[in-house]
Amino acid sequence: MRIYIDTSVVGGYYDKEFDTATIKLFKKVERGEIILVVSNLLEAELLRAPLQVRNHLDHYAQKYLERVALTKEATELADYYIAEQVVGKTSRADCQHIAIATLNKVDILVSWNFKHIVNLTRIRGYNSVNLKHGHIMLEIRTPKEIIE
Repeated sequence: MRIYIDTSVVGGYYDKEFDTATIKLFKKVERGEIILVVSNLLEAELLRAPLQVRNHLDHYAQKYLERVALTKEATELADYYIAEQVVGKTSRADCQHIAIATLNKVDILVSWNFKHIVNLTRIRGYNSVNLKHGHIMLEIRTPKEIIE
């Protein structure tokens, strides 16, 4: 299974509210049950994180990490989400994560961001835009939903 993760998942490993499910998710990576799809956008966001969060992905075998990039096409798709008012302009990075995951046809995008990503109204909005532009419907879940 190819799972795209955003920054909230990496940070969740070190957050008491989210650590139990997040640690179990990363154990699945260690066992080779999951390929983590990580973007250059995620890596850029991690540069502003505390050291342990910033270096967290270094603990996993490269064969279980697939690196993808924020492309022009992903930027355009993210802008469509904003134009269709799925979220506001201040959520552009969240939209870029959704677009990268969509265009790379991941199995699931996993996040702890309940306001702008793992939110039923937002998920419907993102997928409406995706379908309108000929893309896949994106499955969006929390780490807790993936491990159970």
